Amino acid sequence: MEKFAELKKAVESVEIVDAHAHNIVAIDSTVPFLNCFSEAAGDALSDVPHTINFKRSLKEMAGIYGSSLSLHAVQESRQHLGLESSTAVCFKAAKISVLLIDDGIELDKKFDIKWHRNFVPTVGRILRVERVAEKILEKGSNGTWTLGSFMEIFTEELKSVADEVFAFKSIVAYRSGLAINTEVTEKEAEEGLNDVLCAGHPIRISNKSFIDYIFLHALKVAQSYDLPMQIHTGFGDKDLDLRLANPLHLRNLLEDKRFMKNRLVLLHASYPFSKEASYLASVYPQVYLDFGLAIPKLSFHGMVSSVKELLELAPMNKIMFSTDGIAFAETFYLGAKKAREVVFSVLRDACVDGDLSIPEAIAAVKDIFAENAKQFYKLDVSSRYSDVKPPLLSSFQAKELHESSKDVTFVRIIWIDASGQHRCRVVPQQRFYSSVQKHGVGLTCACMGMSSTSDGPAVDTNLSASGETRIVPDLSTKCRLPWNKQQEMVLADMYIEPGKVWEYCPREALRRVSKVLKDEFDLVVNAGFENEFYLLKSILGMKLYRNGKEEWTPFDRTSYCSTSSFDAASPILEEVFASLQSLNIAVEQLHAEAGKGQFEIALKYTDCFRAADSLIFTREVIKAVARKHGLLATFVPKYALDDIGSGSHVHISLSKNGENVFMASGESSRYGMSKIGEAFMAGVLNHLPAILPFTAPLPNSYDRIQPNMWSGAYLCWGKENREAPLRAASPPGVAHGLISNFEIKAFDGCANPYLGLAAIITAGVDGLRRNLSLPEPVDGDPDILKENLQRLPVTLAESVEALEKDSLFKEMIGEKLLVAIIGVRKAEVKYYSENKEGYKDLIFKY
Repeated sequence: MEKFAELKKAVESVEIVDAHAHNIVAIDSTVPFLNCFSEAAGDALSDVPHTINFKRSLKEMAGIYGSSLSLHAVQESRQHLGLESSTAVCFKAAKISVLLIDDGIELDKKFDIKWHRNFVPTVGRILRVERVAEKILEKGSNGTWTLGSFMEIFTEELKSVADEVFAFKSIVAYRSGLAINTEVTEKEAEEGLNDVLCAGHPIRISNKSFIDYIFLHALKVAQSYDLPMQIHTGFGDKDLDLRLANPLHLRNLLEDKRFMKNRLVLLHASYPFSKEASYLASVYPQVYLDFGLAIPKLSFHGMVSSVKELLELAPMNKIMFSTDGIAFAETFYLGAKKAREVVFSVLRDACVDGDLSIPEAIAAVKDIFAENAKQFYKLDVSSRYSDVKPPLLSSFQAKELHESSKDVTFVRIIWIDASGQHRCRVVPQQRFYSSVQKHGVGLTCACMGMSSTSDGPAVDTNLSASGETRIVPDLSTKCRLPWNKQQEMVLADMYIEPGKVWEYCPREALRRVSKVLKDEFDLVVNAGFENEFYLLKSILGMKLYRNGKEEWTPFDRTSYCSTSSFDAASPILEEVFASLQSLNIAVEQLHAEAGKGQFEIALKYTDCFRAADSLIFTREVIKAVARKHGLLATFVPKYALDDIGSGSHVHISLSKNGENVFMASGESSRYGMSKIGEAFMAGVLNHLPAILPFTAPLPNSYDRIQPNMWSGAYLCWGKENREAPLRAASPPGVAHGLISNFEIKAFDGCANPYLGLAAIITAGVDGLRRNLSLPEPVDGDPDILKENLQRLPVTLAESVEALEKDSLFKEMIGEKLLVAIIGVRKAEVKYYSENKEGYKDLIFKY
């Protein structure tokens, strides 16, 4: 496999031009979600669970959503996410850069084409010619149409949108077969039209003479506008006569001199007539092949066999892939994922057999998934982060784009720096949608060298005012501000140049270590955060200043889980909850915490990257809603030195193929966790002192990490022991004696969650590589047993020293980013050691 690592990387990273897809429907649509896993939308559902395809697809979706391996669990996960987030997750995972949609299929509650632009950089339309004809006929009465009057309107309709679509499409194979009569007469077409009209409403064009006539006419219009024609071939709707769907029936059309300049693509690669399609593409210059729907409909062997047949004769520059995604975003993801696996398998075998070199196979990957489609459809598009300018929009497209965001004034582009502070650049919506969403905005490299005390780069970070990075929006995270509907916000990645991620990007650090975990152990980390925060009010309800400083006091003074405290804060918490729901962020529970004016909101666990994104938005929501109510929300670890601290405890579990593999399952276990789970957790415990600079980044963090404060002060772990920094958890619903996850208590609200999770995964990977074991758990108060336990670092300076001695993080996190983090931490140590009251200003920054 090492020999083909470069080929596999190319297959997994290439962005797909999906030139044959359909609309997505609303999440509560009557179109059954089960169809997402069936062999074709509309199949008999009673047979679906017994198909290989169903089981394979279910397994894939459980993996991407981090749910258990059942249809109910997957459906519950997507409902918790909501339509916007589940769609963003699927399209992002599929790496689709261009989406061309045939919206000719009538689905209830389907979203229009422009809606899909929220998730894919380039979206366009494919015009289904038979549906255009049917809509025209439906508008008139049965007694008024003549062939001449119909064709005049039909031609005008095709020409009116020809500049706005990327191709025409015909389903003639579904209606009357591919033996198209190229000499069909007007008389035969007129009689066919009358036959269609006599059949009544709804209009369905199936008469062979009439459908052949309008198909040939559409070909002429397509040729005059240099538009390609998609032709359905092979299997499809249930009323299809497969005998007539053999593409060899197209020979008369292909040899007709009138149509030799048309570009034709045979959709579905004519399966099961793949060899015949391959022959046509090799003989006729105007014929191209698209193997969508056969992927992932068939068994894996069937898919591989079909694609190999296509490659036997067809030139490599004539083969394309499209998902044929429909109704559910999951179908786009499943199609893309399986296609990548199939293409890798086929091209790897070609290399083994000596038919291709590895560089040739890599070139073929790019051609099949993107380049051939770009040439065929004449797409002037590029990779999302390329400097190539986007194509000019037609007036129609520009109008659609403007109207999709016409009520938005500003877009906030948010990044989290090395000190854990939320920062944003704000751009007017017009500039965002015309340029920034693709190219980002420039930002000084010093942005990742700033501490909580200065907006200039700290010394020893190797970052300065010289140099610029760009923050590029991750469009899958874009959403409306719940507290200000005229604004949007989006999280950003950092690029040093188009296509090249900056080494200091925190989100990329998490992606990088997550990929190591996935590649080496086929594991995914799931995370769930608890958000503890204080609600503060200004003294006497007004901004009074003492010694030039604003004075704040707790919102209330009640105790842990107090009902009266919850009553007092209900208007705020209700609004926070509603706002999080609108962002598809699932809340598990909320309550008053032990501190005066302190509350906690626990989020549902999900894959670690989505968990980090959700944590950022949750903090934004809580602070904004509090501000709206005249309060100040703060996540500072130790707001008041004489009160309880605030953490951002994170629960960690591991999944493989959508199943929790942290728990013991049919194997001997000392602690109720799997060997994989124990090794991962042991790695975290082993490196915990060096993890702290990532998860407890301020000197104030260590005022919280004290004995008897439920924050974990000693290097140990325990089962359901809230005084241990690592708590093995067995929540309700988990079988007795089993551990489903572990909680890390030394994680607070000033931490950059991407860096914190990256550090945790780094340590866990080391535990897995070395097959580490856990020591015996501590069941009692660690402070009583302190003579036998190692104290965790008591200051930030000590934890930074531990990090500098631990070579693991330099390798995994990246040396440059690590230097910057350590430089920022040392700046924090220096400032707060010289300014003992400085921590009081942190409430305005975190």
